[in-house]
Amino acid sequence: MSARNLERQTRSFLSNEVPQIQQHGGSFEIRDVDEENGRVTVAIGGACSGCGIAPMTMKAIRRRLPEEVDDLAEVEVVRAGGPRAAVMPSVTDEMEDMEEYEDYDPPF
Repeated sequence: MSARNLERQTRSFLSNEVPQIQQHGGSFEIRDVDEENGRVTVAIGGACSGCGIAPMTMKAIRRRLPEEVDDLAEVEVVRAGGPRAAVMPSVTDEMEDMEEYEDYDPPF
């Protein structure tokens, strides 16, 4: 599959199957598409940068996106940083390691 098709299918999945990102003031950006290795890098930002359940959303995207997009083998989901980040990166890194997120299965 071409990089363009991987990006299109990824964008469609995120827009249609994970509408909570945009409904809650978050955003996503497809940062990189590696068609040769079937890898896509997605950054979530906006309100997601400081959201307490963002680690769960990221985990769900990593797990579910390859099931939905043809020829996609791996997804890297990162938080968008910069001046619009709502909390410090060190805090969000700690949140991602919390046990509470281990077995969470969001509804999307």
